[in-house]
Amino acid sequence: MPTKLWDIDTEIRYFREALRSFLSEEQLFYQIKGSCYAYVPKSISSEGNTLQSRNSSIGHFTEKWCKDLLSPIARKLGLYAVNDVKCDDLALPLRSGADLAFCKTNSKQQSPKNIKLIFEIKMSIVNNYMYSRQDGLRYLGDYKTHRGTPSLLRSDSMLKAIGKAVNIRASGDLGNSIPIVILGNSPITKFYEHKVDHLLKAGIVQGFWSLNPNPCDSEYLAQSPKCGFSTLSDIQELQFKCNELVNKDMRYFSSMIPKEKLGAIIELASRESSRRLKAEKFISLISE
Repeated sequence: MPTKLWDIDTEIRYFREALRSFLSEEQLFYQIKGSCYAYVPKSISSEGNTLQSRNSSIGHFTEKWCKDLLSPIARKLGLYAVNDVKCDDLALPLRSGADLAFCKTNSKQQSPKNIKLIFEIKMSIVNNYMYSRQDGLRYLGDYKTHRGTPSLLRSDSMLKAIGKAVNIRASGDLGNSIPIVILGNSPITKFYEHKVDHLLKAGIVQGFWSLNPNPCDSEYLAQSPKCGFSTLSDIQELQFKCNELVNKDMRYFSSMIPKEKLGAIIELASRESSRRLKAEKFISLISE
């Protein structure tokens, strides 16, 4: 059970477990001039295909790692942390379930009313290492020292995560009260700095969170201006943010309607006697 957020020790544990699971050196490391590297160092001139063979292995490891990390938080909320959650009503079919979710029951097959928080996990090995059978693993440097593009620094990872969230939101009213969070273990690029803030403001996602408090030894983007992306510092902050999302009574809504009709909706909703009733009336009218 993890007692801290993502770090170098976690990555070393992944490689050791993968090697014990009979994955070969060729499946886990780049073979360059007789040496094994997690990523191709920038100091080495090398061309070749991107190593794809460890993708499934690191995906399985990070999803289980996140479940182990978040399970105590879920239990305190009276919920279960469940990997690979299926729900056809939320566009989470057999082959494309939620990587992790907080649910009322400990089952992969769920109904929308039992899902309280959805996590999409986009994590990978961040740092670089050299491996040999004699010396084991040796840390070489952070993500700025190698040619790889890990975790949320990859545009395809960001786009897949955004697409998954949009697909859930577009599935209908049943999922409109469920928060969606993207978990990573790296910073994001400047290109996505304002995009993640817009996605938060629009309600598509409720945050991109990096669970790696120390991704490099130099300057990096730790938080976007409106906190659409945040680098979390410890488990206590993670627990606070999860509690906040689960306990808030939120509702996603999206529409593009003529201003005159929007004004009429606001006028009708404003006649209700309380703020909560005004909100409920507004959402019901805008959804018609």
